[in-house]
Amino acid sequence: MRSSQPSIREIVSHSGHAAGLSTYSGWVEILRDLVGLSRALDFRTEAEAKHEVMLRLFTSVFYGLSNNYVLKNSTNLKSNSFLSSAAKSIHHFILIPCMHQALQALTTNQQPLLVLLEKHIRTIQVSHLLLTVRKTQAVLYVLHRLLDHGITTNLVVSIDSALDLAWLLHGRGSQYVNMELKKLFSFPHVLQTSPASSSPDVESTASGNQSDDVIPCKQAKLYSESVEKEEGPFGVPNFTLDPQILCHTFSPCDGPSAGACTFGQITHLEIRTCGPDSLKVLSFSLPTFFCLQSLSLHSKSIFRELDVLEFAGALQQLSDSGCSSLIQLSIGLLPHVGLMKTLLNASPRLTSLCVEFQTAIWGLQFNLDHAGTAEPNTSELLLEKLTVKVIQLQTDLHFLTSVLRRSPHLASLYIAGMRLPTGCSQSQLLSTLSESNHSLKALTFEDIKLCDCLPDILKLLRGCMLEELSFNDCRLLERCINPEKSLVELVAALKMPSLHSLSLAQNRLAKNVCVLAELFSDQSQSSLKQLDLRSNFIQPADLLEFAKRLMIHPPPHRLTLDLRKNPGDRDPETWNMALKRLQSSSFLLVEGWKSTDTMVDHISNM
Repeated sequence: MRSSQPSIREIVSHSGHAAGLSTYSGWVEILRDLVGLSRALDFRTEAEAKHEVMLRLFTSVFYGLSNNYVLKNSTNLKSNSFLSSAAKSIHHFILIPCMHQALQALTTNQQPLLVLLEKHIRTIQVSHLLLTVRKTQAVLYVLHRLLDHGITTNLVVSIDSALDLAWLLHGRGSQYVNMELKKLFSFPHVLQTSPASSSPDVESTASGNQSDDVIPCKQAKLYSESVEKEEGPFGVPNFTLDPQILCHTFSPCDGPSAGACTFGQITHLEIRTCGPDSLKVLSFSLPTFFCLQSLSLHSKSIFRELDVLEFAGALQQLSDSGCSSLIQLSIGLLPHVGLMKTLLNASPRLTSLCVEFQTAIWGLQFNLDHAGTAEPNTSELLLEKLTVKVIQLQTDLHFLTSVLRRSPHLASLYIAGMRLPTGCSQSQLLSTLSESNHSLKALTFEDIKLCDCLPDILKLLRGCMLEELSFNDCRLLERCINPEKSLVELVAALKMPSLHSLSLAQNRLAKNVCVLAELFSDQSQSSLKQLDLRSNFIQPADLLEFAKRLMIHPPPHRLTLDLRKNPGDRDPETWNMALKRLQSSSFLLVEGWKSTDTMVDHISNM
């Protein structure tokens, strides 16, 4: 039975307040309508679910986008009161440059909404700016107000344009000035901001009718409808891109003053489509980007090694300046694993590093490891969080174990996709963790073969105080002579008082799921609050047996139990009976299963 949703009146009237209005399940029901059940269940807290609802509804209503939920509730949602209420409860703004009309409204009749956004938006997400298109002036003005007059410090860009990135970064932390952008700022050089100082050329340009694209009172000094071309004789725009001039121009005559124009500071930067040209702009910006705390770079193709080495050199300059604030770095795809050590040596004060590798099959590969012929760097690292994703046929473990030995403060480790040469085992990795990383609180292995490492896993678990543990698609019971006995040993080691989240997704547990009920038996019962059993081919009869055992040994805390992607439709009556018994002790995450997905599940666990 579906829970009741928060009413539209409740959303409009109270969305600016933080708590106490609706249950988690109510917000999930709205998300279910907006994004589907599986995606909705990924938001685990009421605050997360509520923000996602408000962000999606605000974005749809603001830009005039349609979905079934908005259409059903259009009378209440399509109003300024909803937009104002939603603006107070969201901290993320998705800026879509091609939606000119909505963004243009923020410079005219929707100026009060822009003021609200300035007060609440901390993160802006933006795609291509199209700097040579005149309508982009309104987009740049909105960006300027949020980044430079508001509280926004986090920037997420899906831009593979060096010039667009240079405009976004200009003056907002780095001292680097892009020369091509500087030319655009100074052209046309005759633009003025007061009628008394306007040149004859500008006044003659402004003598035509006012443009529909720019409505504020000072717009005539920028351009008119009589100007048809958007580029000057040298192929550059014949309108200004300078945010200072745009701000003064778009400020309403009878509205509140925008105040003195200063540049804001970008502290968190994420580039989701970072090409070679964008990486070069960033490499020029980094040495003086002292306020940058977090940097995330991702490319659809593999970065060239020489570009990465140039980037590492910029990181080194920033680190050597003694003024660096950078502590978080995420980058992928890198051409080989040796570059992880290069990046860490260039920026040794990082506390969080996420790297993704994929073997390049083209071009010259240098595989430069700057410690190759010299003494290896054994200096202690400050790393507290490390994420390593590897997409290649075989990996040498040394690149990772050498870093782990230098990271005694490591609290969170995520490793995915490592393939070892035939005959090798992940035992060395697990042994290194047992010996060198006693501060681990969160550990995730994904798509890594661990079926021959049970003794090492048990040793690791007995020697640390993990709070979160995930063995996702690790073939834990593959080729075990006695899978149930192996799982019993694992369960015994998992009964640590600190562990509150456990994921065993995609391990083909099947009928052995019943053993997991022993987590809550005896005096040394587990303190688990979250248990993820997705994609384990758990049959209805096996789930029912698990439910019966759990009723005998109920968890001490209400358990969030994820049972998605298991074949409940094989026997719906038995499956529903099991779910009913589990509801007394668990909050269940379930969704419909199609038997046609069985082969997909089987292949994913091979």
